[in-house]
Amino acid sequence: MSSKLLLTPGPTNIPERYLKIFGEDIIHHRTPEFRRILKESNENLKKVFKTKNDVAVITSSGTGAMEAAIVNFFSKGDKVIVINTGYFGERFRKISEIYGLNVINLGYEFGDGYKLEDVKKALAENTDVKGILVTHSETSVGILNDVKALGELTKDTDMLLVVDTISGLVANDFDFDGWHVDVAIAGSQKAFLIPPGLSFIAISDKAKKAMEKSDLPKYYFSIKQYQKYFDESSETPYTPAIALILALHESLKDLINKGIDTTIKEKYELRKLIEEKAQNIGFNLLVKEEKNRTNTLVSVYREGVIIKDIINALEDQGYTVTGGKGKYGESLMRIGILGEITKEQINDFFILFEKELKKQLGE
Repeated sequence: MSSKLLLTPGPTNIPERYLKIFGEDIIHHRTPEFRRILKESNENLKKVFKTKNDVAVITSSGTGAMEAAIVNFFSKGDKVIVINTGYFGERFRKISEIYGLNVINLGYEFGDGYKLEDVKKALAENTDVKGILVTHSETSVGILNDVKALGELTKDTDMLLVVDTISGLVANDFDFDGWHVDVAIAGSQKAFLIPPGLSFIAISDKAKKAMEKSDLPKYYFSIKQYQKYFDESSETPYTPAIALILALHESLKDLINKGIDTTIKEKYELRKLIEEKAQNIGFNLLVKEEKNRTNTLVSVYREGVIIKDIINALEDQGYTVTGGKGKYGESLMRIGILGEITKEQINDFFILFEKELKKQLGE
């Protein structure tokens, strides 16, 4: 195992039981064994997303899945609302514009969640909106966006609700079918506890219909191809990251056995502990409202503290944390809790954090 504890928004430390898989010989992806593994993994992914529909497994980082979530379901010139509460909302906007979509960008200050009345106003002023794109857990900030409320707006319409839950899934409540989500994407390096390289795409029946009309170019990211191969032979259309899929198979079994609700509760308790400890040493929470805080990571800041120096010192002592972006580049620390992290590890981290803080303040 790594000597460093990754308190980052992903990737996470990889548990020993999954690391072993990468040291074993590989299997071929056109064999009965691989088909069985992919089929079982699909059944468990359906349980994780809470959907009755199959979930495509693509060899790609999350950004590839974001691109797939756009090119498969929209056409050039389609009007979409992008709810932009951070760097990954901004990424959705950029990908949409590159493919010629007409973007209504609802931008918010770092640390603020979106306002439902802004979305309702944009919909009232634009009766031709084809989709709403939103980041569930915005890791650049630590915001958790209310997906369920958006589903209530889109459920009885032709509009698609497209959700990036790459870092949100498993650590936070998510209900694909129950919340009327149409497209949702996730990634292997987050709460699935395996390396980067796989992304998962769940789609609704409504999204399948939209897929038939989409005229945007796609080849590798064509969800139709993934569906066709899975339906016909429980395979992927192209050579996948086989070792990652073998590790995913084990990770999913563990997640289901443990229970998603149990994991959410554990992450919530870790988040509350970090919030309390950070405030005890004079740090502020970037996300002010409790309902807008994700269990994926905690963003804390303190004016006048050069956080980069503290982050570098902690790195030297075996703890990897990440800084902020934009106007919080100097003062923000993002403490991620997606991995198998204990309260004891958080307590140890804060002992060193406080020590480095006192050094900088000359105390």
